[in-house]
Amino acid sequence: MFLPVLSSVLILVLVIALVNKRNQRRIDDGMKAFWEKERAANSVRRQSLDGLDYINIPESFFSFPRDASDHDCSEAVRMLESLRGEKIVNLSGISNTDLKLKYGPANLPDLSRFDENYTSLARSLQLYASFLAKKGCRAEACEILEFALGTDTDVTASYRLLCSLYLEAEDQEKAESVLARAKHPGRLGFSSLVSDLQELIDRAASEN
Repeated sequence: MFLPVLSSVLILVLVIALVNKRNQRRIDDGMKAFWEKERAANSVRRQSLDGLDYINIPESFFSFPRDASDHDCSEAVRMLESLRGEKIVNLSGISNTDLKLKYGPANLPDLSRFDENYTSLARSLQLYASFLAKKGCRAEACEILEFALGTDTDVTASYRLLCSLYLEAEDQEKAESVLARAKHPGRLGFSSLVSDLQELIDRAASEN
């Protein structure tokens, strides 16, 4: 009885050792590939940034209703005003290494600033749209949210709010378009959002 058990234990230990060795090799190969790519990226000369997909804030947004006593509105307007004329680019999902490979490491500080500007923009658009929706300015809220989604924002609240506004206006087709955008293959971590949007649409359909 002792020998079969011992043999089984030894086999298990050998299997675990082999699996660990294989996993370590994969990790080592991955690290090697990463550092080779990083070295290549750091040797790229500065490239032109003219071809970037710069985002311009529509001037109409600056004439929408405001309320200085509302914190969210004031914060949103302050951020939008600070971004006026700034260079804004959505670089979400692109690693620093890939940015350096394409544009050169010398451009990384500027690219990081452009992306930080976009993060601030996406947040301010959601804050402002939420304020406008609460005030009953649905057309303006929709215009801001449509613009936000057009920049591929990853602020899930913007998708939910726009879908809700479309459903309140009984525009099923536009609500479905928000869902379709959320389902885009490039969207990571949007499964919960897709479920929420589908639930909103299904509920609205059952009530009509």
